[in-house]
Amino acid sequence: MSTSDDLTRLADLHRTGALTDAEFERAKARVLEEGAASRSAVPLVDAVGRLRLSRADRWVGGVCGGLARLTGVQAWIWRLLAVLLALWGGSGIVAYVLLWIFVPSDPAPASGPARLPG
Repeated sequence: MSTSDDLTRLADLHRTGALTDAEFERAKARVLEEGAASRSAVPLVDAVGRLRLSRADRWVGGVCGGLARLTGVQAWIWRLLAVLLALWGGSGIVAYVLLWIFVPSDPAPASGPARLPG
């Protein structure tokens, strides 16, 4: 059920006297907060779905270049963070390898016409 449907139902209950003014305002605030929370979660899911290994900005696997493109934070900062996490218990190595394995690569660039030898 959508937020507008919920608000319509609440307005109908308020109009018929089933909800007091205070109950109506509390319920309306709760519905609006839940709607805002569900809308804010969608961009994060979309962002994770857009994460790709970089073919152009890569030193090892392209993970930091892909994170840089996705977040707008420069790649050297992601690389520094990965090295610091690697030195601190090895978690950076584990995270990097897992991302390298499970995150898809950028699509290959379209090549021009095939050149014949000779």
